[in-house]
Amino acid sequence: MPMLATFANTFKIPELRKRILLTVGLIFASRLISMVPTPGVDWQTLQAELARIRESAGGLGGGLMDWFNVFSGGALNQCAVGFLSIWPYISASIIIQLLTAVIPQLERLAREGESGRLKLAYYTRYLTIGICVFQAFALATALQNPASFGLGNVQIVTHPGLGFNIMTTICMTSASLFVMWLADQITQRGIGNGTSLIIMINITSRLPVAIIEAWTRYFGLGGLSATKSPVELLLLLLFGFAIAMGTVMLTQGVRKVPIHSTRRAAGGGNSYGMQQTYMPLRVNYTGVMPIIFAGPLIQFPAAVLSRIPAEIGWLSWLKWLGGQLSDMASPLHLMVYGLLIMFFAFFWVATQFNAMQISDNLKRDGSYVPGIRPGRATAEYLDALMTRVTLIGGTGLLIIALVPQLLRGVMQLPWEMASFFGGTSLLIIVGVALDTLRQMESHLLMRNYDGFLKHGRLRGRR
Repeated sequence: MPMLATFANTFKIPELRKRILLTVGLIFASRLISMVPTPGVDWQTLQAELARIRESAGGLGGGLMDWFNVFSGGALNQCAVGFLSIWPYISASIIIQLLTAVIPQLERLAREGESGRLKLAYYTRYLTIGICVFQAFALATALQNPASFGLGNVQIVTHPGLGFNIMTTICMTSASLFVMWLADQITQRGIGNGTSLIIMINITSRLPVAIIEAWTRYFGLGGLSATKSPVELLLLLLFGFAIAMGTVMLTQGVRKVPIHSTRRAAGGGNSYGMQQTYMPLRVNYTGVMPIIFAGPLIQFPAAVLSRIPAEIGWLSWLKWLGGQLSDMASPLHLMVYGLLIMFFAFFWVATQFNAMQISDNLKRDGSYVPGIRPGRATAEYLDALMTRVTLIGGTGLLIIALVPQLLRGVMQLPWEMASFFGGTSLLIIVGVALDTLRQMESHLLMRNYDGFLKHGRLRGRR
């Protein structure tokens, strides 16, 4: 098959083969870190408690614990030292990006080119250390008080105390910084974006669990009889294929803005210019950020409110509110979740898309949008156009994000299965796969090999 032949060609190029093997080795190292239990934690008791919570929710899962478990690659089950994984670094990067849009000093650094980028990366790494220390210490404290985050009255830590807090903080911070270093090495010396690849591998590592649950549900396993017809599985696979196609279209979709450049004189009587190109405005400009923001923002308050003691009668409405927000199939949860996604879609575009700066760059380069005056008029046109594009992209993102929730609520699918039919998991898998294939294709085309597509080329998300 042509596709298999193309993958075989990737190993015929020494540099590309070296990059691929290095990437595989570094990802394997990152997965090992997510499997090493934290010293002093009875991970078997923790695993039993997590299973009990899942069973008490009808065996469907999907709560805050399952959300952490999916994105940590199952590290929560044994409270691994790599539980924080790459997420503190991602949090720090997001914070720096948002601060760059509102703090003039950081904005100037972003415009200074490579030197400014290195300084911002320096600040990001130090902020990552602070986030790691805070999160690891908070987790160590919570493990010594299991009831504080919904577990039963069990002892998870064998020797609680300040020593356990310090040891856990050091172990988890060191592991997270090591994963960050692995991600940098993959980006510089491997293939693809290291941070994105590690997240994708963490998510896909739960795929075997989802397959086992699907087999048990539709065909039976280990003495358990099937509870659903295989016809439902066939319909789910067809639906999943359609959702995957829609995700690819959303990820790759762009709105082309025509750009004309004026003719400029050059030395020797030559001239250049009068080029007709286009500016691509991505339909899904925000990527997975709205879902990443909206998920925890609705889960954390729901977890807190649902644990209000029933004896406090005048707060019963807050406890009911927490229960509704925790139930992914409830209309209130779906409505709030959808509003948060749309809000953060527009918020991210408002903070990251600088129409005035783009307009100034076009004017400085002697380029313009046909029919639009350069300067402020161009900025207003781009801003209005990006608002309409964001509305379309946000709506598509909202549909993909709600699919797992609806499958879990309507069809009673376990969360491990439903999470692969949409939401953050599918968006990350599709986006990272396309970016990695694009980089591999560029290596192939540079050495006169056929790419993955016979006609056209893969487009990156950026």
